[in-house]
Formats: sequence, C-alpha cells, structure tokens
Amino acid sequence: MRLYALCDQTMLDNYNISIEQYIEIAKNNNAEIVQYRNKNATADFVKNQLIAIRAIYSGILIVNDFYSLIEYCDGVHIGQEDLRAIDNNPLKAIAKLRKIISKDKILGISTHNLEEILEANTMDLNYIGLGAYRETSTKTDVSLLGDRLDDIASKSKHKVAVIGGVTMSDKFENITYHVIGSALLK
Repeated sequence: MRLYALCDQTMLDNYNISIEQYIEIAKNNNAEIVQYRNKNATADFVKNQLIAIRAIYSGILIVNDFYSLIEYCDGVHIGQEDLRAIDNNPLKAIAKLRKIISKDKILGISTHNLEEILEANTMDLNYIGLGAYRETSTKTDVSLLGDRLDDIASKSKHKVAVIGGVTMSDKFENITYHVIGSALLK
C-alpha cells in the first residue's frame, strides 16, 4: 500500500491535533504524498500551513484547490465543482490550470464514477482521486462505490488514489495510493 495522507484542517481541529503532529504521524506511516485541504481558509492561512508542512516534510506536498499557491508545494488537487468554476468545459479548465501551475507540477482531480474517469483520460493529469469507497466524516452527499471501485479504477489511464473511508488494511488491484485522513489518527 502506498499512502497519500489527507491533512484536512477541519479534521485537525476536530481531533485537536496540530499540523506538526499530523505530519509526524504521516511520516511514521511512510506517506509519499501529503495533501493539505482547508475549504474555509484564506489564501494567506493556507500558504502559512504549506510553509509549516514543507519545513518538516520532504515528500510530495499537494494543496487542495488553492492553485494560486503552487510555488509553495509540488502540485494541486481539485474537485469537480472547483474545476468547473474555472471553466464550464473541464478540458479548458485543465488547460488553464496547466498554464498556471506548469507541466513540472503535479495535477490531480477528483472523480466519482466511470463517466468522470473516461473524461479524465482525455486530460493532462498526473493522477485521479476516485471515490468515495465508504462513508466518510469529511464529505457528505457522496455516492459510495464500494466493491465496484476497483473495477472502475481499472478504466483509468492515470494513477488512481482511492478516497473516502479508506483504511490502511484495504486491498485493491488497480489503485496506486490509499488516501487516508482521520484513519491515521486511530
């Protein structure tokens, strides 16, 4: 299993854990990637958190949504709604993002079904997040893929990071990364 640690600010606040403590746990579990996500912060706050993470973590650092902060990390992950906020045409949105973040940075998007994977196959991406696998406390109103997830993932030409309710013990054939957030704290 390859670990992609999701460092969600709401999760940190709910568990009363510092970003430094979470990153230490992620490092102790050999996280290859850490994504920092904060849906309610200003760009300045997120920038400071990225700087704090980079000071103690030398692996791949991804920021969720805040592509204007690309200079502080290795890549950007963006959800379907946020992608369409850039441009109604997802292909044009990815092209715009690539111009902003450049080819040498990592770009990933969330996908939730086979249709979105097939669309992602036509995009200049490094990986996709696919899910939700199970129910999760950080997302509501998600469609659960359950046992269908691995088969759907096999249709992706990109690396696949499984998201949503994933645990360290889950086994998949067509998945590159397990995206784990609060499960690291248990």
